Amino acid sequence: MARPSSPTPTPSEQAILEVLWDRGEASVREVADALSQHKPVAYTTVLTTFNVLAKKGFVTHRQEGRAFVYRAAISREQARRQALDQLLLRFFEGSPNLLAQHLLDQDEVGRDELKALRAKVEAAKQRGNG
Repeated sequence: MARPSSPTPTPSEQAILEVLWDRGEASVREVADALSQHKPVAYTTVLTTFNVLAKKGFVTHRQEGRAFVYRAAISREQARRQALDQLLLRFFEGSPNLLAQHLLDQDEVGRDELKALRAKVEAAKQRGNG
């Protein structure tokens, strides 16, 4: 049975999106070459992953000669938001408060980080978000 499609980019899909976010647009060959600098990757694997990304609506493409040139259809921020929303729903009952409490309980938070968090909370209160 086929695995259900992930609503957020998988690690291999994100690696391709990272190349596109950095370059603006790129061909399959250019992305394969960029990814191969870290770990060997086959052109056909990148092409297949681009097809999945296109079906999910994460990339668009245009034809340039015989090659397709791809561009990310979502920004890094949109991808982060989707991933965070999924994390909140799956593990924290949709509650940012539960996530924040978990992070503060589990991770050692430095004085400077706490100061920055307090400033963010105060800014949100000023905007009427808190």
